[in-house]
Amino acid sequence: MSTIDKRSERRWDIFCRLVDNMGDIGVCWRLARALALYHGRRVRLWVDDVDAFRRLCPEAVGESDPIVFERVEVWHWREPFPRVDAADVVVEAFACDPPSAYVEAMASRPSAPLWINLEYLTAEAWIDGVHGMASPHPRLPLVKRFFFPGFSPASGGLLREPDLFAERDRFLADASAVDGFLRRIGCAPGEPEARRVSMFAYEQPRLPALMAVWASGGAPIRLIVPEGRVIADVAAFFSRDSLVVGEKLSSGDLSVEVVPFMSQRDYDRLLWCCDLNFVRGEDSFVRAQWAGKPFVWHIYRQDEGAHRVKLEAFLDRYLSCAEEPMATAVRDMWRAWNDHDDAAAAWPALLAAMPALASHGRRWADDLSAGEDLASALVKLEEVPVK
Repeated sequence: MSTIDKRSERRWDIFCRLVDNMGDIGVCWRLARALALYHGRRVRLWVDDVDAFRRLCPEAVGESDPIVFERVEVWHWREPFPRVDAADVVVEAFACDPPSAYVEAMASRPSAPLWINLEYLTAEAWIDGVHGMASPHPRLPLVKRFFFPGFSPASGGLLREPDLFAERDRFLADASAVDGFLRRIGCAPGEPEARRVSMFAYEQPRLPALMAVWASGGAPIRLIVPEGRVIADVAAFFSRDSLVVGEKLSSGDLSVEVVPFMSQRDYDRLLWCCDLNFVRGEDSFVRAQWAGKPFVWHIYRQDEGAHRVKLEAFLDRYLSCAEEPMATAVRDMWRAWNDHDDAAAAWPALLAAMPALASHGRRWADDLSAGEDLASALVKLEEVPVK
C-alpha cells in the first residue's frame, strides 16, 4: 500500500450511471477501490444501479445504504438526492452529470472542490491536447477538469493495481491454483493440449460460423463463456434458443462451458489462464491487455461508425511495432469481428500468428505498465490549483 499522508483525509465522491451493462460500474469500482486501498482516500461511490454493483462484487453483503466494502462506501444514487456535504474531490464518470442539488452543495463550500469529468478511454491522438483542460461552470464558481484515460504519457493512463503483475505471474506459475480456479467457476478438467478461449462479447451473429471452424479444426478448443449478451449466439450454434450457467456442450473438436458472471478478481484470473480472450467494452478490454495474452476486442458500437475510428486508433498503437503477418492477421480478425463480417475466414491466419501474438501481448503489457496508473495520476491533481 502507498504511504498515506495528511491528504488521506480528503474525501472523494464518484458518480456513476450504468449505460453499457457492467462496463461503467466496472471502471468506477476499480477506481474507487484503488483510491481507497492504495492511496488511503475516503471514497463514496454513488451508483444508480446497486444491483449491478452486487453482481460485480458478490462478496459485498448486506442490504444497508451504504454498502461498505473494501474501504469504499457504495451509495444508491436516487432521486430526490439526499442532502450531503460535497467532497473535496468529485469525479463524474463519463459525463453523467452529478445531481443539481449536489452541484449547489459543491458551490457552497468555503473552497471549491476539484471537479473531474472522467472520460471514456480512447487511443486517439487528439486527447493528448485536451487532457486536463478546464471548463468553468456557466453559473456557479466551479471549474470542471477533463480527464482522459489513454495509452500515451500525455494522457491519464490506465487503471492498474500496483501488485497486479506479480499476482498474475504467481497464479500462472501454480498449476494447482489454475486448476482449482477453473473447477470453482464450474469448468470440468479438460484436455491438457486444448486451447482455452474465453468469450465475453456483445451480440455476435457470425459467432456460430466461427464455432463451426473451431469444431472441425483438428485441434481441441475449450470455449469458456461467462453469462452475458453473447450467450444466445453460442446457443444458436447448437440449434438452441438459450443456454444456462453450468451447461457443457461439445461438437467435434469444440467444447463449450457456460460459467457464471463473475467478480472482477475472478474475471482477471479467467483472462490470465486462457490462451485467447474475446473481450468487450472498456473494462475487460484493459484487463485483457494486463493479462498479456492474445485478445480480440469487441468495441461498443456508436452512431455513425464513431467506434471504428477508436478501433483503428488502438490497432495503430497496438501494432505499431508488430511484424507481419501477425499485424495483418490481428487487423483482419478485429475488423471482421466488429463489422459482423466473416470472422471464420480470418481465423486461420490469427491461429497461425498466436505464438508471435502471445509474445507481443506480454511486451505490450510490460511497456504500458511503465507509465503512471490512472488512480495515481488523479491523486496528483489534488495539488493542481483550480483556475
